[in-house]
Amino acid sequence: MDACAALADSIDRIAGRGLDDRRFLKELGRIGGVGRGPRWVTDAASGGSNRLRGRGFAADYDDDTDGQARHFAGTVAVTVRLGAGPARWLTRYVLRDAPDTADGRLSAVAIEFAGLVGAGELAQADAAAWVRARICGAALDRPGADRPPADRPVAP
Repeated sequence: MDACAALADSIDRIAGRGLDDRRFLKELGRIGGVGRGPRWVTDAASGGSNRLRGRGFAADYDDDTDGQARHFAGTVAVTVRLGAGPARWLTRYVLRDAPDTADGRLSAVAIEFAGLVGAGELAQADAAAWVRARICGAALDRPGADRPPADRPVAP
């Protein structure tokens, strides 16, 4: 299964519901098994759950497991609740996702995504295209693909 494409499709469906940005990001977290209520902390601490098992992530974000959709969505869920700084610290020191690893890079891009949506700089309607262009392998791993720098958002 192409879990990255399925993640983007799920983002499109959630965006179509007309939620405010914060609720949109929390709903995205449910894809990673992080609920909306007060138990979100235990969901996140337990690593969430793989609702979208599979691959499909670009090589820079692929850790050779079927859990990268969960990782992205769960990191978004934590970021929307705690902020980018605490989320970055948790992924680095609690999850031990070093910045130069696939998980570290995926955490960073999930935190960036949550920040862009939360600040209104990335519209929900453009969020799925951003994910497809930024982290999905089908878009990035083909020869001649224009890979955006990790420190610059992709325009949808």
